[in-house]
Amino acid sequence: MDVKARWNSTLELLERAYRLREFTREWLQNPKYAEYWPLFTTQDEWTIVKYVMEVLRPFRYWTLWMSKTHTVTLHHVITVYNDMFDHMDGVMRALAKKKTQWKEDLFFAVKLARQKLSKYYAEVTPTTGMLLISAQILDPFRKLRWFRKWDKGMDINPEDEISYTTQYQEAFLKYVENEYCAKHRRAQVNKLETVPSSNLVPSAMASGSYQSSFDPYDLSSNDEEYLTPNNVPETTPGRSDCAAH
Repeated sequence: MDVKARWNSTLELLERAYRLREFTREWLQNPKYAEYWPLFTTQDEWTIVKYVMEVLRPFRYWTLWMSKTHTVTLHHVITVYNDMFDHMDGVMRALAKKKTQWKEDLFFAVKLARQKLSKYYAEVTPTTGMLLISAQILDPFRKLRWFRKWDKGMDINPEDEISYTTQYQEAFLKYVENEYCAKHRRAQVNKLETVPSSNLVPSAMASGSYQSSFDPYDLSSNDEEYLTPNNVPETTPGRSDCAAH
């Protein structure tokens, strides 16, 4: 069960064991298998199993949702990171002051998992995370909305040089000008138009609350709503011909 990076398999193993617990108990009541009775899980241990399953289920949802092949999901990666951070922070807050040994152990495990995820997330910078940044900005539903929301959540002016909005916007425009426009001899890219604040979408990391816009029980491949928005204009103001093509 203790296999690195196999959380989904661990969760499925625990769920199956939990569903079959009464059948296992009945099987062990047979005198033929009496020697195995001490190995049966106690009620307290089942309580731990239930708690662990609740901790792991959001990870399974996101990995299955992101692995769909019928539509593009790259522009959701930063959102997924934020929701996973928010989930782990909530678990750690709930366990922070608990003194029961298994709860202390689980707190430590989640803490280590968060540190590992933070290591990956730290690579999403204007220099190393350009693919994710570009996907976020090019998505017609997001553009700079998420970055501006993060800045406001941390009480940073989105127009400041240190803000996510400014850093990611400048890195994106510089990349397009140097890697695309220069090679295709097109006009320079104009500065991205400011996104109206009324359309902001809350970020779990910035706000500290779980605000996922996805249905965790819908793992279907039909994401037509993401691909054919009803309110997206045919042309996007603020982009030059180079960026548009």
